[in-house]
Amino acid sequence: PDAIGHNIIGEITGSEFPDQYITVGGQLDSWDPGEGAHDDGTGCVQSIEVIRAFKAMGYKPRYTIRVVLFANEENGFRGALQYAADAKAKGEKHVFALESDAGGFTPRGFGFTIARDKLAKIREWLPLFVPYGVYQFADGGGGADIGPLNREFGTPIAGLIPDGSRYFDLHHARNDVFEAVNKRELDLGALNMAFLIYMVDKYGL
Repeated sequence: PDAIGHNIIGEITGSEFPDQYITVGGQLDSWDPGEGAHDDGTGCVQSIEVIRAFKAMGYKPRYTIRVVLFANEENGFRGALQYAADAKAKGEKHVFALESDAGGFTPRGFGFTIARDKLAKIREWLPLFVPYGVYQFADGGGGADIGPLNREFGTPIAGLIPDGSRYFDLHHARNDVFEAVNKRELDLGALNMAFLIYMVDKYGL
């Protein structure tokens, strides 16, 4: 039966725009048979790593960077819907949102749901990402948990695109376990996510 669940939220307060938010996240719940390591433990770890890395390097973001570990993605998206509803009730401004929910494999790119002129600006950054394995900034993308922010507020959203060749060997299966995660691939995804958040925070959209 249904039970009470919660989104888990942590943030670094922005130095210039503390009341404007860049959200990054993944989902806490998993499908019944496995541990949910790639769907979506890796996305949660990568999202946490963004703010851990910023704190470790002493970076003070201009915008508030908020990590959200969403509840109930697999069974109704209620965590995502509640997060957007709370943002609306509080009058929050969300300038960008990023999600990792395609596995913790080697990163290949990001997919963006964003105005074409803004996507063109972001694509100017792509050569900076190529040395770290990311070679594509695709038109279209995001994630189920940040989708309500785009639909409700028009917030630009993006999703990490890892190498998906092995994803459906594990997806919603009993072998989606911790041992199936490669640490270096996981770290590369976190690195590129932190890099993208840094660029959006520093240079805007």
